[in-house]
Amino acid sequence: MQVVNWLPRTELPFAAPSRPELLEWVEPLLVEPPEPGAAPVPVAKAAVAVEPITAPAARPRIEVPRPSLASTRTHAKVEEEAAPTVAKAPVVPPPRFALQLLRAGRCLLLVELPTGDTFQTRDPAYLLLKDMLRAAGLPDSPQIVGEPVRWPLLTRGTMDQGPEAARDFVQGFVSARLEDEPCVCLWLIGLPAVRFAGEADAQAYNRELQVEGLGSVWALPGLELLMEEPQRKADVWQAMRRLMARWKESNE
Repeated sequence: MQVVNWLPRTELPFAAPSRPELLEWVEPLLVEPPEPGAAPVPVAKAAVAVEPITAPAARPRIEVPRPSLASTRTHAKVEEEAAPTVAKAPVVPPPRFALQLLRAGRCLLLVELPTGDTFQTRDPAYLLLKDMLRAAGLPDSPQIVGEPVRWPLLTRGTMDQGPEAARDFVQGFVSARLEDEPCVCLWLIGLPAVRFAGEADAQAYNRELQVEGLGSVWALPGLELLMEEPQRKADVWQAMRRLMARWKESNE
């Protein structure tokens, strides 16, 4: 209804006294119409005083230091380097070989089986062995002593079948046969026989060795190696001539 001021007709009980400035008459402001072609005069708007809104005081923010990713990785790397590293022992596969123990006169022969099977009368390796025995002045038909020693013993299981276990087994086997019937010289023919009975390597070929529990042993190349490299037979013959007197004297 566009009512600006309102005055009561009678005095209201307990009412506050009226302000006299509200009862004064204010003449309306006359605005002359603008002349034709003149720019309109902007009417100034009453400025309204607006109290600024004060933002509430912000709570103090506490910064918690956090380790960076780089420092975390560096710290972890330092701890890893400081931790003692346990070196794992390399897994050594078990050696594979087959040996046959033979007796010729007062000598024992521990011979590598080239094919892994027992000798046959017409095998080239066996014929070469017979020739070597005849040249040494020993019976050329050696007797088989026990079953062939084949290593590894077991294809499965947790039993230790490494080189040291193979050496102990071969030496124990030969030592037991020597207790049954001693010999004056033990021939070790082939690298497995030299390695696991004589505790030597190929550098000991054609040499006489002293092995604890086995006595005097003679290291020889394998029969297949002698057939593949015939020039080695001369070295075998020279070494045989130095040792031949030992078993010949025992046969007389």
